[in-house]
Amino acid sequence: MAAENIDEVVDGLAGIVREAGRAGDRVGYFAALYRQVTVEIRTGIGSGLFDDGPRMDRFDTLFGNRYFDAYDAWRRDRGGPRCWREAFGLLDDTDPDTVIVQHLVLGVNAHINLDLAIAAARTSPGQAIHGLRRDFLLINDILARVLQAVQSAVGDVSPLLSLLDRVGGRTDERILDFNIRQSREEAWHNAVVLAGQSEAERADTIERLDVRAEVLARLIARPGGLVRPALRLIRSTESDDVSAVIAHLDRAMEQPPRGG
Repeated sequence: MAAENIDEVVDGLAGIVREAGRAGDRVGYFAALYRQVTVEIRTGIGSGLFDDGPRMDRFDTLFGNRYFDAYDAWRRDRGGPRCWREAFGLLDDTDPDTVIVQHLVLGVNAHINLDLAIAAARTSPGQAIHGLRRDFLLINDILARVLQAVQSAVGDVSPLLSLLDRVGGRTDERILDFNIRQSREEAWHNAVVLAGQSEAERADTIERLDVRAEVLARLIARPGGLVRPALRLIRSTESDDVSAVIAHLDRAMEQPPRGG
């Protein structure tokens, strides 16, 4: 599939979520998160949040098509970028200890640590990249808001997720957030580099970014140390109804905020 505008990105993601829900396919976990981020960005464009709404529409469309291309390549012949192959590969993994949050973070890793810089550089090549900076940063706030809602929704269906706080020295929020601001800052730096490079130079940089994201994906998919037994325990309390989990995650932004 290939989107022509942000409306088609939202529609494409909604289609993946629906299909995954019917099939009980865990690819719907990240797709549900990503759909809600895109809806919020579209709302921001409509409300005049961004300096250049049409540019942000183009940016989000390029960004979304990176995901669709990776998804289609995986479905077609298990191809696509290395980091996306790791993310989608966990869907075929029969490991019973795989937990919901791993699928979410694998998608976030590939889409931010590889795709985001590429989409930004293609939206605003050369010196024009610097004019994109403010709108690029505004998405951080949107991501934080959606991730907070999705984190709460994950907690509903994965009640022992907070165990990772104790064994990993990090909170469940940090794991789901995947240090999102630092990752996006690195993506911005890489976007500036890509925007000023020749075609051959860009190919080398993209290859390097993919390899790095692949290494991170492997660490996320197959963690060691005390995290492994913790994941086993967390998984034992998670919902086994994949379709219901997808539906719950896809409604995360509609849920009232938790008290406390």
